[in-house]
Amino acid sequence: MTDKTRQEAIDLYDRFTHEGLPRREFMSRMVAIAGSVAAAEALIGSIAASPAAAAIVPADEKRLTTRTMTFAIGYKAYVAEPRSRSLKASVLVIHENRGLNEHIRDVSRRMALAGYRAVAPDFLSPSGGTPANEDAAREAIGKLDLAAATQAGVQMLDELARAGKVGAVGFCWGGAYVNRLAVASGGKLDAGVVYYGTAPNPAEAERVATPLLIHHAGLDDRVAQTLYPWVTALRAANKPVTFHVYEGANHAFNNDTSAERYNKPAADQAWKRTLAFFGKHLR
Repeated sequence: MTDKTRQEAIDLYDRFTHEGLPRREFMSRMVAIAGSVAAAEALIGSIAASPAAAAIVPADEKRLTTRTMTFAIGYKAYVAEPRSRSLKASVLVIHENRGLNEHIRDVSRRMALAGYRAVAPDFLSPSGGTPANEDAAREAIGKLDLAAATQAGVQMLDELARAGKVGAVGFCWGGAYVNRLAVASGGKLDAGVVYYGTAPNPAEAERVATPLLIHHAGLDDRVAQTLYPWVTALRAANKPVTFHVYEGANHAFNNDTSAERYNKPAADQAWKRTLAFFGKHLR
C-alpha cells in the first residue's frame, strides 16, 4: 500500500469517527481503497485504537498508587499519583471521543510518574460510564451537553484546587475540551495542553486567562480549520499561547495503541514539551 493510499484511509476513518460519515458508505469506500473486505478490515484495525495494546506504564507500576474517585458533582475519575506523595500539582487528563479507556489510564500513569496527581474524569459518568464498545462510546460522547460537561470541569477545578495548582491535558475530543475549559474557567485552570483538538469561536479568545500549549498534527486538515483561526485570535489578544506543528504527523499521533497513527518522534517531543510546560506553570 502506498503512503498516499494509507493517508486516504486514515482521512476516511477520521470522517467516520469525527464527522458522522455513515458506516455503510465508510465501509464501501474503505473496501475500494484496500481492494477487498478482508484487507479493509485489517486496515481499519491498524488505524483504530487497539484495546489490547500493551501499556507503556503497567497498571501495577510499583512507584504509583491508583484508585477511582468520585467528584462531589458525581463524576467518577481514574486517579494515579506517585507513591511517594511528593506531588507537584494535579493534572486533569481528558479522554478522546472513546471515553475513559485503558489508553487514557496509561497516559494518566505516565503523568503520575512525572510527579503529578493525574485525574482522568469519565465524562460519560452521568449516563453510567464509558461503555466497552468503542462505537457506543463515540455515540454517547456525541450526545453530550457540552456546556454542562464544561461546567462540570470548572467544578472539578474548584475541588482539585484545594490541594494546589491544577493543569489539564486533553487529546482529540479532550483537546477541544481543554480549549473550552480555558474559556469557561475564568483563570481557574493554571495551565492547559491541547493535543489536536478543535477550537472554539475565535471571538472567545478574549476570555482566556490560562497559558495554553497546543500540539497540532501537520496532516490534520480537519482540526486545522478551527485551530489556526483560534491561535491567531489568541495571539492577537496577547494571550499566553505556545503552538507547535508536527509535520508529517496524523491526528492522534500520540496514541500508541493505533499502529497507523502513532508517530513516536512527534509523540516523544510533544510529551517532553508538555512536561516542561507544566513544570513552568504548575510549580
